[in-house]
Amino acid sequence: MAMGSLSKRVDEVRIGPSKLPGLLGLVDEPKGIVLFAHGSGSGRFSPRNNFVASGLREAGLATLLLDLLQPEEEDNRSKVFDIELLASRLQEASLWSRQHAPTAQLPIGYFGASTGAAAALVAAARLGTEIAAIVSRGGRPDLAGAMLEQVQAPTLLIVGSLDAAVLDLNRQALEHIPAHKQLSIVPGATHLFEEPGTLNQVLTLAANWFIQHLPGKYSGR
Repeated sequence: MAMGSLSKRVDEVRIGPSKLPGLLGLVDEPKGIVLFAHGSGSGRFSPRNNFVASGLREAGLATLLLDLLQPEEEDNRSKVFDIELLASRLQEASLWSRQHAPTAQLPIGYFGASTGAAAALVAAARLGTEIAAIVSRGGRPDLAGAMLEQVQAPTLLIVGSLDAAVLDLNRQALEHIPAHKQLSIVPGATHLFEEPGTLNQVLTLAANWFIQHLPGKYSGR
């Protein structure tokens, strides 16, 4: 399924050997592509991540929202919190992006939410300079464990000021990331950024981070 012109086009795709369902959003002359790693109980139709993805496309970035689990896996709590599995699926999607003609030359960024943020950090640690930037929204980077020490991509952690427990975990995780990093706190926001205007702040922060750190064209490194 394709909708609209190239500048507003979103295609249903199947990704890699696992045939993961995804939504590929293309724009004219993209500066890069951002792969979304959703949190537990969420997927490619997440309204919050689709809001951010739409804004990133307006900023000139292609987007790929995908389900990291198959439908039969989504009710298995051990898989929902299996960061190794989620990270391997995200790596699979990164390889697909590199081999898919419309996105092959685009530098890759990751946008992770909740447990998806940990998966993004683990996948980025494994892929090294292949990943150009990471943004976490209300994420659990602490679940990446020792892999945090191997993250090379510039990393932005975004947390709501009222999400006290997660904010503390993000502060602790930030200390273990050796790459260029930043913690941005959105005033008055809880974990899901449902308060008026808070998700717009997430979008602005994420777009600025990706535009700053995605080099514009894949260098083949």
